[in-house]
Amino acid sequence: MNSSPLIDQLIEAFRCLPGVGPKSAQRMTLHLLERNRSGGKKLSESLTVAINEVGNCIQCRTLTEEDTCRICASKSRNHAICCVVESPADIFAIEQSGSFRGIYFVLMGHLSPIDGIGPEQLGINQLLDKVKNNDIEEVIIACNPNVEGDATTYYIAEQLKNSNVQVSRIAHGVPVGGELEFVDGGTLTHAFAGRTSMEHS
Repeated sequence: MNSSPLIDQLIEAFRCLPGVGPKSAQRMTLHLLERNRSGGKKLSESLTVAINEVGNCIQCRTLTEEDTCRICASKSRNHAICCVVESPADIFAIEQSGSFRGIYFVLMGHLSPIDGIGPEQLGINQLLDKVKNNDIEEVIIACNPNVEGDATTYYIAEQLKNSNVQVSRIAHGVPVGGELEFVDGGTLTHAFAGRTSMEHS
């Protein structure tokens, strides 16, 4: 593009974000420069502070600027139940649902030997130590329902096999409001496998 090198540089910088292509990056850049320079400055400052200050919780590995994240530090959470997820984004999703009041452990990915991601990179030993030393009664594995997620789930379950904790996996099934004819076969398979008993009243 035959514009200012600084504009081109900013457009290219925005393209590091997931789902942002050349056109979207250009729109963001021009919007900030034309109409919202104060917003751009705030974005820049917040991003700089976050990049410099945010690290990982020493207990669950999620992103936080504190040594121990607020969920791990909370006395109102059930510390006997630990949910294992692949990323901090999964914690956001579960917390927004309000359906879980335990604690978490974040793998920061899934097993992928081809990418050089093994148990060590996922902190599996740290998870095993957490289970062993913190009176955890149940580990809920909430990895994504794909090949890598399944492999990670089975590996973790195998490592916990000889421990005195209940190991469970979240059910994957038909979404609320979904119609069976539009649901794919894999989802239906998980839905049937994760079925629960209906007691007669």
